[in-house]
Amino acid sequence: MAKDEPGQELPSAEDARLTSLQQRLKDAAEAEQSRTATKQAKPGKGYSQGNRVLAELIAGPAVGALVGWVIDRWLGTAPWLLLVMLFLGIAVAFRNIVRISNERPE
Repeated sequence: MAKDEPGQELPSAEDARLTSLQQRLKDAAEAEQSRTATKQAKPGKGYSQGNRVLAELIAGPAVGALVGWVIDRWLGTAPWLLLVMLFLGIAVAFRNIVRISNERPE
């Protein structure tokens, strides 16, 4: 029922329904918060090591190739220094991956 006058209170049936609805909304919000809180946990050290390995696999050869390309352009020795620096970048990346893999995740 709607209010007819400004001072009139809502009937008790509507109060109970509103209270029940508020309680259910509160419970649902708490359940959602606890569900999402577990998903936003900080990743473990193993996950971080995996990201480091991936960064090494991408960055080592890319930086080596870039440096080799720049030196080739400067000295006019294309493509030899590019190839040498590419393989040097791959070797450095593999060495760093071995060092990362020897670290113990906790």
